[in-house]
Amino acid sequence: MATATTKPNPALVPLPFSNRIVAVNSAPPDFDPARDLPAGFLEFLAPLHAALTLRQRALVARRDCALAEAHAGKVPDYLPPSVATTNSWRIELPAWCADQRNQMTGPADDADLVVKMLNSGAPGVMLDLEDSTANAWEHNSQGIKNILEALAGRLTYFDRKRSKTVGINSSATVIFTRPRGLHIHQAGVLPGELLPASLFDVAIVAYQVDFRALKHPLCIYIPKSESADEALWWRDLFQIIARLKGLPTNAIKCMALVESHPLAFQMEEFAWNLRDHIVGLNLGRWDYMASLIHFNLEKPEWVLPDRNTIPHNVAFFQNLRNLIPEICHKHGMLAIGGMTALFPSREDAELNARALKALAEDKKNESNSMMDGAWTGHPDQNEIAVSQFPAPNQLQALPANAGTHPDLRPLPTGVGKRTLAGTRAAVRTVIRYRNGVLNGKGASLLDGYMEDLATDRIYRLMIAQRMRHSGQVEILDDSGMPVLHTPELIRDLFNEELDRLLSETAKNSDPQMAATLREARGISEEMIRGQEFNPA
Repeated sequence: MATATTKPNPALVPLPFSNRIVAVNSAPPDFDPARDLPAGFLEFLAPLHAALTLRQRALVARRDCALAEAHAGKVPDYLPPSVATTNSWRIELPAWCADQRNQMTGPADDADLVVKMLNSGAPGVMLDLEDSTANAWEHNSQGIKNILEALAGRLTYFDRKRSKTVGINSSATVIFTRPRGLHIHQAGVLPGELLPASLFDVAIVAYQVDFRALKHPLCIYIPKSESADEALWWRDLFQIIARLKGLPTNAIKCMALVESHPLAFQMEEFAWNLRDHIVGLNLGRWDYMASLIHFNLEKPEWVLPDRNTIPHNVAFFQNLRNLIPEICHKHGMLAIGGMTALFPSREDAELNARALKALAEDKKNESNSMMDGAWTGHPDQNEIAVSQFPAPNQLQALPANAGTHPDLRPLPTGVGKRTLAGTRAAVRTVIRYRNGVLNGKGASLLDGYMEDLATDRIYRLMIAQRMRHSGQVEILDDSGMPVLHTPELIRDLFNEELDRLLSETAKNSDPQMAATLREARGISEEMIRGQEFNPA
């Protein structure tokens, strides 16, 4: 994954227009937009900022209201019938993206990995500026450079083992760009102004890319949406950019992740609002699990089992996994499944076999749910993932009970285990994940699992809900005895796991490594105690 020589540390600050604490990515103090941004970009940015920044702030505020309503008892639900759900509309799926049986994903700032993913044979590759890339100016800027070079077919890396420069092989692989979500703000570009990070990321790529030289239209992977109305923001962003670039209105295409519990009830309306641009929906299940916990945080019956004991076909996933292809195929769109967190290993044969077996089972389940493809993050996963899905897609498949509204909040009963060991593992993971972020890594391979911001959120929320409902839900120790999850217990677990990590890294005799681990522990525990569970 990505490495860095400087530590990203985006400020967590209260915004002047909201009670929300968010991550604000700031340009360096010596950054001069007129000098350091592409010539003419500020003029290109101005109408986008004027049209969309205040709307972004209003949409973020509405998210806060929806969450507060859920905690007060008014949980998300399906919307009334509308033209989006009753009309027989369809998109025209372009031939260049008809086969997306596997979309390989990874951080855009890691040129080595980007080239390897593009040379893996995967039908699609998603270059990520969001969850798997540390939200810091250095990493975001490098990611944007890599995306532009990849879209132009020029990106290379130096392979030290073979002592040669490796470039991108010619292929029909579709390249997607995932910008940062609507909830993140970018400072330092316009004096005294905060920009939506989504706007900045899409605009700076679209401004610099040579649309005439692209093998396929510029494709954006929309993250972290929470309502159908947010699709209108993205639609207008794409269409204003197209107008400024002198392109057809529908020149920019997109896919969208279903990563929040409210959006699961508004997927059809969301797609309708983007019908001139959208080609599919993706179940971003780890962020979805985090959102599901967050919206049900006040309910003891929603205290989840240890994360790695929850089966991939648990009902709250499976019902949504079945609904997404129904909606997508009804309207001619692709349905893509989520990431399998257990990663293969070229050093550990037993782990490798277990990971590839889990991958095959997971992707076969998605295929049986009529998904058209999957997400993976490692080149060794591509062949197995692709082979689980009929070529090129399953667009003609529709369920017998189409049009129903399945229960998207079935209680997690009868699955997994709730253990003190699971809580300890969560504490250990959030410390190590945050340590990776402080060292420039937005995703880290930990104990065989690829952990990024989504799984970090899951663990922080699981710890918080076990504390909140400690007297009502049993969490068992190794002897089967219940253990109250008090704030004092959680503090002790953080102390113990930090001591273990410091002991494990002591042989490196690097005082900075120890200091960063302590900082990571402090940030992680404070985020849990401060109820900061938004993706930041």
